[in-house]
Amino acid sequence: MTVHFHEEDLPDGVLEGTSDLAVDTETMGLITHRDRLCVVQISDGSGDEHLVRFSPSSDYDAPNLSRILADPNRVKLYHFGRFDLAAIQFYLGVVAAPVFCTKIASKLVRTYTDRHGLKNLTDELLGENISKQQQSSDWGGPVLNEAQRDYAASDVRFLHRLRDELIVRLEREGRMEIAQACFDFLPTRAALDIAGWDGRDIFSHNEGYYS
Repeated sequence: MTVHFHEEDLPDGVLEGTSDLAVDTETMGLITHRDRLCVVQISDGSGDEHLVRFSPSSDYDAPNLSRILADPNRVKLYHFGRFDLAAIQFYLGVVAAPVFCTKIASKLVRTYTDRHGLKNLTDELLGENISKQQQSSDWGGPVLNEAQRDYAASDVRFLHRLRDELIVRLEREGRMEIAQACFDFLPTRAALDIAGWDGRDIFSHNEGYYS
């Protein structure tokens, strides 16, 4: 298991293939338009993780990374994909789909709990412990320390295994079809977030037309 660090884009030939990809992002905050994309983490499940760091002056011209993320034949695995999809679409200009979101899957089958964080899932489903100490870290600094790099890598390290476990439960409970419909809608939900409907439920009867 190795964590590979890259500046501004993936090198030629890295992560080429047909395997599904675990993807995560680190940003300066939670408001996509304001808080720039700093790091994209990506793994094909083979045991290595790749981190692509973008500088404050980046133009986000990352053709290798963008091409891989936009490949319609490779499923992208996320935990809370709504946020990552919006960040990738806003800064890199690509829709990183098709999608499997472990957080949505967890909410559909782990209805016995309200704990759907990545740490909760890896602990219960895989018996693995991950640290979240760097979650509120400064990802825009000139140097990412080893703790930050390991934290970022751990966010994609277990997603393939979690996906497999969650699919078993989704199928067992007869909820795979509705889960897939949610996954298919996520890029549209992210586009709505970018367009300004991040805090609005447009399916709700109660909110006014001009809200």
